[in-house]
Amino acid sequence: MNTSQYNAPLCIAADHPSLPGHFPGHPLVPGVVMLEQVAQALRAWRGLRLTGVLEAKFMAPLWPAQQAELTLTEITLNNTTDASTGERIRFEILRDGKRLARGIVSACSSVSSPSR
Repeated sequence: MNTSQYNAPLCIAADHPSLPGHFPGHPLVPGVVMLEQVAQALRAWRGLRLTGVLEAKFMAPLWPAQQAELTLTEITLNNTTDASTGERIRFEILRDGKRLARGIVSACSSVSSPSR
């Protein structure tokens, strides 16, 4: 098992609350919803919390209820991890081998935050 890479299925339900306004009559999954899936995958994979989006490009639409695959890949910078910036993770979203989105995010170990 390659722990420097993580794969997860990605499918946004047709009744997701973001879809009616994006775009009325022709819904497509907003980029921010795809980024939330990246954040959830980081937690599931390594217990990491998304701290920033360093780069993101959305090349093709993801339609509601369409099956895709999310891949996260650890980026090694000179074989060290800078504690001040956390980890760098590359993400890619594919549908039938076609790249829909790609980018780089920063993440760090999850820390419990006080309840509000």
